[in-house]
Amino acid sequence: MKVSKYISFSIDRLPKGYVFTYSDFDAEANSKEAIIKALNRLATSGKIVKLSKGKFYKPETTPFGKLQPNQAQIVKDLLETDGKVTGYLTGYSIYSQLGLTTQISNTIQIGKNEIRPAFKRERYTISFVKQKNIITKENIPLLQLLDAVRYIKKIPDTTVTSACKRFLAILKELSEKDKSTLVRLALKYPPATRALLGTLLEETGNIGLTEPLRKSLNPITAYQLSGINKILPVAEKWNIK
Repeated sequence: MKVSKYISFSIDRLPKGYVFTYSDFDAEANSKEAIIKALNRLATSGKIVKLSKGKFYKPETTPFGKLQPNQAQIVKDLLETDGKVTGYLTGYSIYSQLGLTTQISNTIQIGKNEIRPAFKRERYTISFVKQKNIITKENIPLLQLLDAVRYIKKIPDTTVTSACKRFLAILKELSEKDKSTLVRLALKYPPATRALLGTLLEETGNIGLTEPLRKSLNPITAYQLSGINKILPVAEKWNIK
């Protein structure tokens, strides 16, 4: 089968919105250039869309135009390496999923152990958040929650009090095991994050889990989070003003 027909046939079998590169196609090394040329021709014809250098996707067409791939597809090369999880979507990318805002951002934030400068990919700005914990598939939802608690003041189109109400609802749905893991992971977060998590856990009746957080804090350090005392009366015990 000619390279162009092979590429076209392979793309027909891909799901819409799937991001791929020439390396996704099984071919001999000397066919690499032919594959790249075939992909570029298909991009020119409109059958596929070029996302960035060497990256393409099969678009889904609606009456309103072609849909972008989901954010995980756009940055999947930054989330896994050789099948191992090395990063996760966080910040602006998951606030709406957590029910903290309805606003969708053109910034894709990724949590990683080793970060790099922000860069552009298509219409998105890709930025990074330093994560000190080991990243696993199992703890990603908890790390996403802790990141949201950490950057509560930066969540768009919401207030601190509204965000805290949502955090309380999320915590009530977590298992005791997840809550314990959350506390363990939080110990590698800044003091203000630990204090707010301790407040939220105590407010939901999980006082027994908060001791490691309390011991990790300087008892004379105060944290500023205006208005929080209206919905979290115990915040003052955690030196949150």
